[in-house]
Amino acid sequence: MEETIIGYKKDGNIYDTQTAALEGIEGEPIYYDNSPEALEIIRHSTAHLMAQAIKELYPEAKFFVGPVIEDGFYYDFRTKEPLTDADLKKIEKKMKELVRKKYPIEKHAYTREEIDAKFGDDDLKQEVLKRIEDDTLTTYTQGEFEDLCRGPHVPNTKLLNNFKLTRMAGAYLGGDSDKEMLTRVYGTAFADKESLKEYLAFIEEAKKRDHRKLGKELKLFTFDESIGAGLPLWLPAGARLRSRLEQLLYKAHRKRGYEPVRGPELLKSEAWKVSGHYDNYGENMYFTQINEGDEEHPKIVEYGIKPMNCVGHIKIYQSELRSYRDLPLKFFEYGVVHRHEMSGALHGLFRVREFTQDDAHIFCTPEQIRDNVIEVLGFVDDIMQSFGFEYEMEISTKPEKAIGDDAIWESATQGLKDALEANGIAYGIDEGGGAFYGPKIDIKIKDSLKRKWQCGTIQVDFNLPERFELEYTDENNEKARPVMLHRAILGSFERFIGILIEHVAGEFPFFIAPTQIVIIPIAEVHLDYARTLQAELIEMEIDVEISSRNESLNKRIRNAEKQKVPMILVLGDEEVANASVAVRDRRSREQYTLDKEAFYTLVKEKMNEVHF
Repeated sequence: MEETIIGYKKDGNIYDTQTAALEGIEGEPIYYDNSPEALEIIRHSTAHLMAQAIKELYPEAKFFVGPVIEDGFYYDFRTKEPLTDADLKKIEKKMKELVRKKYPIEKHAYTREEIDAKFGDDDLKQEVLKRIEDDTLTTYTQGEFEDLCRGPHVPNTKLLNNFKLTRMAGAYLGGDSDKEMLTRVYGTAFADKESLKEYLAFIEEAKKRDHRKLGKELKLFTFDESIGAGLPLWLPAGARLRSRLEQLLYKAHRKRGYEPVRGPELLKSEAWKVSGHYDNYGENMYFTQINEGDEEHPKIVEYGIKPMNCVGHIKIYQSELRSYRDLPLKFFEYGVVHRHEMSGALHGLFRVREFTQDDAHIFCTPEQIRDNVIEVLGFVDDIMQSFGFEYEMEISTKPEKAIGDDAIWESATQGLKDALEANGIAYGIDEGGGAFYGPKIDIKIKDSLKRKWQCGTIQVDFNLPERFELEYTDENNEKARPVMLHRAILGSFERFIGILIEHVAGEFPFFIAPTQIVIIPIAEVHLDYARTLQAELIEMEIDVEISSRNESLNKRIRNAEKQKVPMILVLGDEEVANASVAVRDRRSREQYTLDKEAFYTLVKEKMNEVHF
């Protein structure tokens, strides 16, 4: 890699070499390498290189924004004729031509009046300008291409050799579904070819593991636009997997003292106003009106479909008087919730409009916060170990849009820190990332491709108990206010299952697999023995199928393997005569023969691999 300085870092900010020179900034040098700071400069510059290439190929093109994202960059733009994925190679070829021309990249400053005049005929740039309050604005030029931008950028296009355009999508202008759909092209860039090659190999592996692709192949779930976007339909195999997960978690919750409850999916808007959701989360909710009167005396009442389960659990808490002896009181529910997601944000099971949370609320005294958070952290660890996930924790603090005073927030945030530190758990801080009613611990899991996913959360809430005037009688026979801990470990069944599919590439652990065993009798005379095994395994709560179609043995074995079934049992004369099974173990990649009872013992051991 070249020992070239492309910028400077000072006080957490990144400046390119031009800005540093113009403003007299002296900071830590940023070299041309794959550090996060260098990649931000390289990728931002490559986004402009892509825009320059598009402008040369499609002179009428107009551009909105082109930011750096976690693994690359994108640019939103408009052309007269719609582009397709086939155009990406053409754009890449033009980008390589521009690199070879070694254009210097230069920064220019203008007054707002000058910028307005320069981009007066460009409606997309006018949309960008609406979002900028500065009086002095800057552009960057390379060759004949100029774009409104703060930077930072490399000094010359010759440094932009290692890039790849990855995909094309549609994106609403500014994320607003009421505005036009622009074309968005995604890409990535690195400082060297080897890193780019490794990333592209990772992308190919991620494509193979895409839960949408595997969900279709394994017949787990589907979507049907005729009933609505973002509304998954669970097929029999997927419903079995999901049901098994629910059953395992049900036992785990009961073992830890949680009580099952169930709240309605539709609540009066007055309840959402008290909770603060109406004002702080209303844009993400669905509302409807119900006539609670009659034809002569109509009484129209607004209801909100629940985006969260907390209000229902609060009302269950209030259904009877509570004593300090009752606390902590733990309610859990597989609560179906609905959230108004933008169409462009929907993505398989990862982002849907209806999903089910593994939700729980713990009502406790302030003194019990630390111990209960610690217990939840242990629950998290048991679940993540069972599925082979690494994970890390992050505390999210008070957001700009929040309820409650600073003292309550500080106390709640400190309670979370104390619990993590007592367990010796390292954590990061996400300033301003908390829920509107309280700070939280976010559980970020790392899958087998080392990608991080936001899943579960633990939130300390003093505000909702105050708003709903929750009470318990303390040891002095006086009224006191409980604290409410909001807790979800998976986050949602949909999202977690999507992540799990990609984590294991559809090769589910035996204890959770939708079909755990396929029995293949070689001939019809072996079918009775197959049915006996099936009945006995079902009694052991194992999901078993018999493959007895009029197809060749090899084809039936291949079909079972395509479904990634953990175990295949092949039954012939010898197995029937000896009450044994010939096992093809997919996860261990072994074939072996066991007598029936030894096989049942093995199956029980595999079912006990779950640790929660």
